[in-house]
Amino acid sequence: MWLALDALTHELVGCHIGDRSTCSALALWQSMPAVYRQCALIYTDYWEAYQAVLPSKRHRAGGKETGLTSYIEHFNNTLRQRVSRLVRQTLSFSKKVENHIAAIWNFIHYYNEQICLRLSNA
Repeated sequence: MWLALDALTHELVGCHIGDRSTCSALALWQSMPAVYRQCALIYTDYWEAYQAVLPSKRHRAGGKETGLTSYIEHFNNTLRQRVSRLVRQTLSFSKKVENHIAAIWNFIHYYNEQICLRLSNA
């Protein structure tokens, strides 16, 4: 699963469910709104697929010690806690891949909706 998170609002702005290939990294890049692709700095780990796809002027790679990826790591943890299908040996496991993906998308939309509500009430 490939995710892009806005560090300021914590809203998920890009997502692709696929393998760890360069093609999947490209699909994530294309799933992001144009304004992010044109203006945002993108912080990632050192996975080589990112370096092959992301423009070098927008890309900053860093390890866990830098704290640059802490927001997305927090979201990944939240996703695993809230979508029981992502936990090993669970009774909630989907037999169909489509249902598994739909459960993930359902949570992502719910998460973004809660972020928007929180921002509008602030």
